[in-house]
Amino acid sequence: MSLLDSIKSKKKILKKTDTIVTQLDGKVYKETKNNLEIIGSASGFVIDTKPDKIPAKIVDNLYLGSQDCCDIEVLKTFNIKSVLSIGINAPEKYPNIMYKFVDCLDLPETNIDNILSESVPFIQSSIDNNKNILVHCNAGVSRSTSVIIGFLILNKGYTYSESYDICKTARGCIKPNEGFEKQLKLLRN
Repeated sequence: MSLLDSIKSKKKILKKTDTIVTQLDGKVYKETKNNLEIIGSASGFVIDTKPDKIPAKIVDNLYLGSQDCCDIEVLKTFNIKSVLSIGINAPEKYPNIMYKFVDCLDLPETNIDNILSESVPFIQSSIDNNKNILVHCNAGVSRSTSVIIGFLILNKGYTYSESYDICKTARGCIKPNEGFEKQLKLLRN
């Protein structure tokens, strides 16, 4: 029996299966052997509607989180006196809290050196003055994490792996983009 004949004979005993496909434009299709049927629509991405309002303590005085952590009640609860916004402004600004915005796109080709040169002194100043600082971006996953990892490498003497592990232990969802990761690994070399 040839390979082709063997495949054809096995095909006959396969179980029928319907496959649900969601495309980027949100159209949802049901695929069967001989049919493709539109069955609805959805977002082309996963929507997370739960607020992410608990900042992760990385080291003394240094917190990492999403933009949701900029809520006044969160800032009060964690006694945060400085907010460093990476790539996205704090949704609201409150009196008696120092704010700094650093422009940053979450793209692998973004040069992180300029971002760190603006961010690290602001973080260090807050820590030197014993003030809690929140470093956030939109989701608290890539940009703000990369800035904190850079801070730990440059100002605390940690390696990339040690810095990453500290952040990952405190906030499990971190994931610096590939370009940031490569640049951060070169900081001490």
